[in-house]
Amino acid sequence: MGREREAGDSTWTRSSFLGVLKSVFLPQGYPESVSDDYLQYQFWDTVQAFCSSLSGTLSTQASLRGVGVGNQEATVAAATITWLLRDGTGMLGRILFAWVKGSKLDCEAKKWRLVADILNDIAMFMEIVAPNFPACFTLIVCTAGVFKSIVGVAGGATRAALTVHQARRDNMADVSAKDGSQETLVNLAGLLVSLLLIPLVTESTLLTFALFFFFTVLHLLANYRAVRSVVMETLNEARLSILLHQHLRDGGVLSPSEANRREPVFLDFKRRVSLKLGVRLGDVVSSPEELQLALTHNAKPYLIGVKSGSVCVCLGEDVSACDEIKSACQAMCIVAVLRSLPSEGSLEILTAAHTQGPWELVAESHKLIDKIFPPFLEGLKARGWQVNHTLLDWDEWRVDWKKKRE
Repeated sequence: MGREREAGDSTWTRSSFLGVLKSVFLPQGYPESVSDDYLQYQFWDTVQAFCSSLSGTLSTQASLRGVGVGNQEATVAAATITWLLRDGTGMLGRILFAWVKGSKLDCEAKKWRLVADILNDIAMFMEIVAPNFPACFTLIVCTAGVFKSIVGVAGGATRAALTVHQARRDNMADVSAKDGSQETLVNLAGLLVSLLLIPLVTESTLLTFALFFFFTVLHLLANYRAVRSVVMETLNEARLSILLHQHLRDGGVLSPSEANRREPVFLDFKRRVSLKLGVRLGDVVSSPEELQLALTHNAKPYLIGVKSGSVCVCLGEDVSACDEIKSACQAMCIVAVLRSLPSEGSLEILTAAHTQGPWELVAESHKLIDKIFPPFLEGLKARGWQVNHTLLDWDEWRVDWKKKRE
């Protein structure tokens, strides 16, 4: 009886300890209160945060050495000015980046999450090599400060977007708070390991670079695995394009996990035909005659036109989320024809219409989308995709068609 009681007490203690850890570091109601990909993402995010913490220690040591810590000839004023210039350029970079790319971060959270971590590694590498170039030290650390400011904006915004995805019981604050607790614990572990590393690398530049490259490779690998593990059910341009082209090929609709596996996580800089959503009417037509022609070929709550190598979608005032998805699908069909991509069954008729002119192409695309969209939309709903709201990159412009027709 005594041994059984001791075993029971040990089991209860272990269970109680695990319960405390769970309540401290995991959202309330886990795992039902979060998305299915939560644990895998958090594991890889923890690995990357640990590696980033150690790399940051190495870069901070190099920055301090560069501003003169340990050098009797260095002045406090010079070091302060360098630090202020770095912080000042970082602040300007943060404002400019948020202005230029702020609206893209929700739509392409995975891509910008990965970009942020790559830029963070580049910035830390610049800080490590900066002391070896005294004449350009200030310029290098200021450039690194700009990169880190972009990391702060992109990393924070995409983390918020992923938290919205993970929170399944309107518990975004709880998920975000527990994520902060996990990151704090990882940074604390990184701090303890850094205390062991600093004496080893202080006098060895070669060892500093070797450890930095090791942690950087592991950091990037963990980040890639982290964003790859995310399975989002909300449609953005990349996921919708994958789903649409697969539907045109075989009539089926991919599940969220299948489409997310195919989604690219690196920014694409080679797009020949751009897709612009929610543009001004003036971006689609440039004269009253062209407007009348456009309205003749667009009997929809939206208007599509081809201008200067771009496919532009102009929305009416009262469009629904399904109308947004439908218009984006139609525009993607036109983009595929203009890019001369391999024809996928139904797109062959659009290729033929393209030779007759852009408005004929638009008119034929309306006929195609009216045919394929109803079963495509039903397939999206059946496979678990969210169709009540999207992450498509819409601008804010809307048009009152009644006034335009008058």
